[in-house]
Amino acid sequence: MKTRKLGNQGLEVSALGLGCMGLSFGYGPATDTKEAIKLIRKAYELGITFFDTAEIYGPYINERVVGEALAPFRDEVVIATKFGFDYADGKAVGLNSKPAHIREAVDGCLQRLKIDTIDLLYQHRIDPEVPIEDVAGTVKDLIKVGKVKYFGMSEAGATNIRKAHAVQPVSALQSEYSLWWREPETKTFATLEELGIGFVPFSPLGKGFLTGKMDEKTSFDATDFRNGIPRFSVENMKANMALVELIKEIAQQKEATPAQIALAWIHAQKPWIVPIPGTTKLHRLEENAGADTIELNKNDLAMIETILAKVKITGHRYPESSEKMVDKD
Repeated sequence: MKTRKLGNQGLEVSALGLGCMGLSFGYGPATDTKEAIKLIRKAYELGITFFDTAEIYGPYINERVVGEALAPFRDEVVIATKFGFDYADGKAVGLNSKPAHIREAVDGCLQRLKIDTIDLLYQHRIDPEVPIEDVAGTVKDLIKVGKVKYFGMSEAGATNIRKAHAVQPVSALQSEYSLWWREPETKTFATLEELGIGFVPFSPLGKGFLTGKMDEKTSFDATDFRNGIPRFSVENMKANMALVELIKEIAQQKEATPAQIALAWIHAQKPWIVPIPGTTKLHRLEENAGADTIELNKNDLAMIETILAKVKITGHRYPESSEKMVDKD
């Protein structure tokens, strides 16, 4: 698989990463540990070297699974994890990026992942109670002592990215980005390009919607967080099917799948973007990895832009409680 650089500090990863959250959290019951490990190791066999987890996924469970799965080839992969929440009774109960908490969280991440150094450490969400300079300074100290290699931010706005970058260079920003959520293009791309920061889109397949395998009749497990996302209401899914049908047409022309077109489109936007689709299914993993071989030319991209201009996407991407934690500035 091809590789891409994230930031200007030396971080290089496979052009496609694996978002591991769904193996333990968010999309219904957790995958059996043995099956999850099998899938992660298959990703490595397919050339994926970039794996994304976080302490909140479970919480804690996902890091343990990822650490165990990647132990045999630890030195050949890049492991990204995240800090930024307080926990009580097994649930996240609020934001916390105080320096002492960051140091404590990092020690916990290292222990669960069973590694000596976190390759890429993200602040999961901006904590309005803690100056971002203090957060970046704490991560800088952790880099100095060898517990962390690279610093990242998630769902951060341009102002805080600049402030953090001035203290400790940011290698990557993680935010949602896909054919049905393009706000980063106008909100953060210019800042990332100017500062030389990589971009890691989560949900590049629209939380599964852009695969073409669901419609308004699709139902989710009671524990699936998509039940609470406005964009996945029956009315909005029905309205947004127009986009999926158009993607299917393009996929047919390119002898690819809708998911592969969605990922190839992201790759075509900027050379410093590395999407991290997640899955619990081996055949979907192989399908996603196949996007690395698909090239969209100027005519393809122009056609997609024309199509997107005709489609109105309806429904918010987050419920109100989650939207409040997104840094807008």
